[in-house]
Amino acid sequence: MKTVSLSGSLRENVGKKDAKLNRRSGMVPCVIYGGKEQVHFVADEKMLAKVMHTPVTYIFNLNINGKEYSTIIQDVQYHPVTDRMLHVDFKEIVPEKPVTLSIPIKITGTAPGVLRGGRLIKKMRKLAIKALVQHLPDDVTVTIDNLEIGDSIKVSDMKAENVTFLDPASNVIVGVRTARAVVEEAAPGTEAAAETAPAEPEKK
Repeated sequence: MKTVSLSGSLRENVGKKDAKLNRRSGMVPCVIYGGKEQVHFVADEKMLAKVMHTPVTYIFNLNINGKEYSTIIQDVQYHPVTDRMLHVDFKEIVPEKPVTLSIPIKITGTAPGVLRGGRLIKKMRKLAIKALVQHLPDDVTVTIDNLEIGDSIKVSDMKAENVTFLDPASNVIVGVRTARAVVEEAAPGTEAAAETAPAEPEKK
C-alpha cells in the first residue's frame, strides 16, 4: 500500500479553545490512538488536504516531535458549512494486528452487456477490508469482461489472498442493466377512434 509522510507538533493544551486557535492558524487538531498511548498533535491543513481529497488510501508515516508512528486515518470531522477539516483520528498500526479500512475499487475490462446496449451501474466505490499491514492492497480490481445484461458482481464474488472483505456479501459492486428508452405512446384506442369517427359536415 502507498505511504505518505507527514510532520506534526504535540499539542500543549487539549481543549476547544486551543483547537480553535490552531484552526485559525491553519493547523488541524489530530489524535493517534490504538497504540500504547494517545498522542494529541496538530498538522498543517494544506498538507493534509493534498492527500485527503484523493480516492487513494494511504498509510501515514507521522513524525511527531521526532518520534515516528505508522498509522491509517480512521475518521475525519468536517465543518458542516465550510467543509474544512475540524479533527482527524489516526489509528496506529501494530504489525501483528489486522488493520480495518476502506480501499478504492478499480474496474477493468469491457462488459459484453454494455456493447449490446446495456448500461453499466457502479454501486460501490470502496470496499471495507481487514488484513495485516503487509497484505494491504492499494485497491481491489473488479473485472467486468463476463458481465451480460442482468449480470452483476457482488462482494461475495471477491477473493483476495490474506484479505477479508467486511461489507455484506449480498451487496452489489457493479452490474449491467437494460437501457430503457422513454417512448411516448398514444392512449389506447385513440388512433382507432380517429379513423372510425364520422367527418363533421362542412359549414355553409
